[in-house]
Amino acid sequence: MNKIFYVCSYGGSGSYMLCGALNRYGKTKHIHSRKPPDNLEYIGNEKGGKVYCEWFNSIVIPENELENYYVIYIYRNPSLSIPSRFTDKYGYKNHKMHLEHIQTNEQVKLDDVLSSGEDLYKIREFYDNYIKPNKKRNYKIYCVKYEDIFDKQDELSDLLGIGKLNIVNKSSRKDNKELNKIYADLIDEMNKNNFIIIS
Repeated sequence: MNKIFYVCSYGGSGSYMLCGALNRYGKTKHIHSRKPPDNLEYIGNEKGGKVYCEWFNSIVIPENELENYYVIYIYRNPSLSIPSRFTDKYGYKNHKMHLEHIQTNEQVKLDDVLSSGEDLYKIREFYDNYIKPNKKRNYKIYCVKYEDIFDKQDELSDLLGIGKLNIVNKSSRKDNKELNKIYADLIDEMNKNNFIIIS
């Protein structure tokens, strides 16, 4: 069986790291679409799609191909992921390209989030769209907590029917106290989650 892994995230959550580890066992596709479709779709320009390369493209994958696809949503404490993905490599507090890629308002700046005390990036909505069960979906979503992946990666390997991932933790990020307050409820929920939730 040719495995195809859809690795979805809002950024700064280890999705590229996970794609790299999964590459040995099949094809990986990095996805930033905010809302997973009810019927699994191809991404980007596949099969004639005309959208950004990391978005679902409205062209439904035939039922007889679905067994090859594994949809993985990896998420992380937003106070750690936001400073990584919502600023550019020069440290500017507005990364318009990334905001556009996750299909939200590219005019929002990190300063706006901090001064308003609100989730202007709509991280909660993104998270809920993947982690909440939806009986209309014709596929499973394996929701993976970044914080546990280094110690429990063999559980994910077993679930996906693949060999060892050999993921090593190289992150040394510190959380942001202001973002901790804004996302307190979401962070608390994430902390209580099991390593893998199937939605």
